[in-house]
Amino acid sequence: MDRARLALVGLSVGDALGQTCFQGHNYEAILEDPRATARAPWPFTDDTAMAISIYDVLNEHGRIDQDALAQRFAARYKAQPWRGYGGGAHRLLSQVGSGFPWRAAAENVFPGGSFGNGSAMRIAPLAAYFAEDDYSVVAEQARLSAEVTHAHPEGIAGAIATAVAGACAWKNRSQCAEAATQRELFDAALAHTPAGQVRDGIERARTFSFDLMTEPVVRLLGRGAAVVPFDVSTELIVRLLGNGSHISCQDTVPFCLWVAATHLHDYQSAIVQTIRVRGDIDTNCAIVGGIVALAVGEQGIPNDWLAQREELVV
Repeated sequence: MDRARLALVGLSVGDALGQTCFQGHNYEAILEDPRATARAPWPFTDDTAMAISIYDVLNEHGRIDQDALAQRFAARYKAQPWRGYGGGAHRLLSQVGSGFPWRAAAENVFPGGSFGNGSAMRIAPLAAYFAEDDYSVVAEQARLSAEVTHAHPEGIAGAIATAVAGACAWKNRSQCAEAATQRELFDAALAHTPAGQVRDGIERARTFSFDLMTEPVVRLLGRGAAVVPFDVSTELIVRLLGNGSHISCQDTVPFCLWVAATHLHDYQSAIVQTIRVRGDIDTNCAIVGGIVALAVGEQGIPNDWLAQREELVV
C-alpha cells in the first residue's frame, strides 16, 4: 500500500497541476518557469477520484473485486459529481449508483463499450500494488479494473499498457535514467498489451524514442522528412502519437508512455513536457505522473507542487 500511495501522489499532483493549465495564462507560465504555478490549492479531478477508489479496493481486498470497485466508483461520483467526469461516466456511474448492473451499464453506455482514456488515467495505484509480481498479474488485474467501466478492447488495452509501464518503472527505479530501462518499459508494455490500435501506437512510440526515421515514421512523415532527436516539435509528437485530444486510449496512452519513458528520471521535466503538448492535459499528466513517481519516489516530486495540490484523504 505504500507503493500504491506513492503512485496515487504522483498521479494526483500531475492531475491537479494539469487541470490548472487549461487556464491559458498558467499554461504559458509553467512552460517558462515550472515554479510559476497557479494559486493553491489545486483541486484534483475525476482522474484522482477514481484512482482513490482503486486504492481503497486494493486496501480492502488485496485484488480488484469488480463489484466492490463499481460501487466505490459510483459512491465517490455521487458524493462529488463536479470533479470533471465525462458525459459517459455521468451516465454509467449514475446507473450503477441506482442499482443497474455495472457490466450491462459498461456495455450499453457506448456502442461496443468505451475506449476512453479513463481506464488508464486511474491505474497507477494498481500498477504499484502489483509491481513486485509478474507482469502477467499486473495485466490481469488491470483488465479487471478496466472492465468495470470500459467494455471496448482498446479501453482495456490502455489500462493494461499503462499498468505494466508503471510496474516496470518501479522494478527499474534504481536505473531509471538509463536507455535500457526506457526500452524495457516499452518492451514490457508491448509484451502484454493485446493487439489493436493502442498497441500499434506504443510500437510507434518505441520507434520514435530510439530510431526516429524507421520505415513506419517515414511513411507517416514522407520520404523527405528529417528529424533531429531530442529537439522534437509538438506538432510532430501529436501527428505520430496523439495528445489525448480525442479522449481515447488510442490517442493518449502511446504519447504518455513516450513521455514517461524518455523522462523517467525527472518528474518535473516529464510533467512540463506533457503540458507542452496540450490535449487532455490533466489526464495526460495523471498518467505520466503516476508512472514516473514510481521511478523517482516522492522525493522526486517538487515540494511546492505537492504542497499546492488539494489534500488527499485516503
